Amino acid sequence: MDNTDLQILKILQKKARVPNVEVARKIGMAPSAVLERIKKLEAQGVIEGYEVRLNPNMFNGSMIAFIQIKVTMPDQLIKTGERLSKIEQIQEVHFLAGEDCLMVKLRVADNLELETILRTRIANLDIVKETKTFIALSTFKESAKIMLPEILK
Repeated sequence: MDNTDLQILKILQKKARVPNVEVARKIGMAPSAVLERIKKLEAQGVIEGYEVRLNPNMFNGSMIAFIQIKVTMPDQLIKTGERLSKIEQIQEVHFLAGEDCLMVKLRVADNLELETILRTRIANLDIVKETKTFIALSTFKESAKIMLPEILK
């Protein structure tokens, strides 16, 4: 990867649907060369995919909750994380250092849906020892963007 690739990644992170012609114009390259570089970045796993960001309020997903999940057997964290990952409303699953616990982020319509998922999909897992739920009242920033350096050394 070089600084030209870095420029392309910065442009794509701002707007993934930008046409190759526009990317090429911004960095002073031929569109075919830009396309070749993008395909190479995809093949190398630098670019993992493209996704559309939807307005969660339009799809009954306006409530964000973070749930800390303590487990009875720490050696089962990976298996538990994989099971939690299959719950559609859960957007993220993280293993936290220091407490042998998982942190999940989920989006739901309301308290009733949150309670239902907690009771029927999370708390009833035999490995779950304890849960602690935090409800976000507002969101000031939410992004999947990666901070990229200005230039590569």
